[in-house]
Amino acid sequence: MTNGVSANRPTILAIILVSYVMIVLDISIVITGLPKIHAELGFSDTGLSWVSSAYTLTFGGFLLLGARAGDILGRRRMFIVGLGIFAISSVLIGIAQSPEWLIAARAVQGVGSAILAPSTLALLQTNFPSGPERTRAISYYASAAGISASIGLVLGGVLAEWLSWRVGFFINLPIAVALILTARKTIVETEPRPGSFDVAGAILSTAGMTALVFGFVQAAETGWSNQMTDMALVAGVVLLIAFVFVEWRAKQPIMPLRLFASRERSGAYLARMLFLGANVGFFFFATQFMQSVGHYSAAVTGLAFFPAMVVNFASALLAPRLIRKIGQGPVLAGSIILGLIGVGWLTHLTPSATYLGGLAFPMLLIGIGQGGALGPLTTSGMSDVSLDDAGAASGLVNVAHQLGSSLGLAVLVAASSFDTDAFDSTALLTHRVTNAMTAGAAMLATALLVVFLLIIRSPRTKKSTCEAA
Repeated sequence: MTNGVSANRPTILAIILVSYVMIVLDISIVITGLPKIHAELGFSDTGLSWVSSAYTLTFGGFLLLGARAGDILGRRRMFIVGLGIFAISSVLIGIAQSPEWLIAARAVQGVGSAILAPSTLALLQTNFPSGPERTRAISYYASAAGISASIGLVLGGVLAEWLSWRVGFFINLPIAVALILTARKTIVETEPRPGSFDVAGAILSTAGMTALVFGFVQAAETGWSNQMTDMALVAGVVLLIAFVFVEWRAKQPIMPLRLFASRERSGAYLARMLFLGANVGFFFFATQFMQSVGHYSAAVTGLAFFPAMVVNFASALLAPRLIRKIGQGPVLAGSIILGLIGVGWLTHLTPSATYLGGLAFPMLLIGIGQGGALGPLTTSGMSDVSLDDAGAASGLVNVAHQLGSSLGLAVLVAASSFDTDAFDSTALLTHRVTNAMTAGAAMLATALLVVFLLIIRSPRTKKSTCEAA
């Protein structure tokens, strides 16, 4: 590592964090603005869900290929390419005139994020030495995910109500241009490595994840006995099995199976998927509850998430200090337990529930849990990874994040439709929300079990804690 890179680490960290904030922000910024998008562009109720799904599916589906591209072509180069695609597609979203236009642009934006996201974490890994400095940098990086998701909900609601939902996408252009210019001057290019692209693996992984998400969403609409649902779920499983087989045989796989040799890393990927599925479901269904049952405006709905955003930020900053004092495992487990209590609390919502009486306190617990858990999960997901595998490992961290978001939300949507025949109107929506929160609590309980069995018991976790100290 050159002296120039060492001297510019604060700037490099700022570039990485701002770019990652943009990526995650655009996942959540549309949620509180969906009613405005629905009315302005004439979306159907079913088609509206693809505003989010088109982004997260292409994001998650092409992440591994994007990570591989960074290894082969250079991580700074792909960082800039990803930013460029992201910025151009953001403008296209902002000027969209039809549902088809918006969905297509969101899908392209997801591809840009898939190229950009693994480059950010890989550049962090290569520009910061292992030990306390890298632990702090990764903690800031991880906290950016949870914080920007919360900011997106607040900002999306405020912009949709007071200006336009389009503004949230237009502002990406000047920020991306500034980041590209600064990155060209500040970040030293990594040495490109000879290799080839695992196109078959990329296609199989993308198709498999898309089929699974489609199957769960279809189940919510038509039931589990529907032939289309069964075919989609079976196809998803078969395609992902084929993907693993291709990766096992490939000379240069986009997802080296050796990354799963570590019990800690494997546990971190699985726990992250479960954790994100439950938390994204919380934001989605809490938004629906506040707007449709509580009759909050888009701006008020966004602002209602502000307390959770504040405690999320505070706990993310406090997490590295707690890790140094009591260890990574207790911080991770304690954070998930707090989130589990918060989501479990929401399983008892009633149509008459008020913000202070039914939502505020569990939202605070969920915010604290998010801020405290994502840092340790990211550290464990990158633990003991060689520089050669940094891009692939960072891709897997982000794949777990996006697949957990899209697949987890699809599972909760399917769970929300369980036993709804006896309800109507407001009571029906409340019942759907409590169904979803019950499934989310089950996800978090499973994530906690994974943490205890695979991460806390891992010898590497103790070593990482000692390094952090």
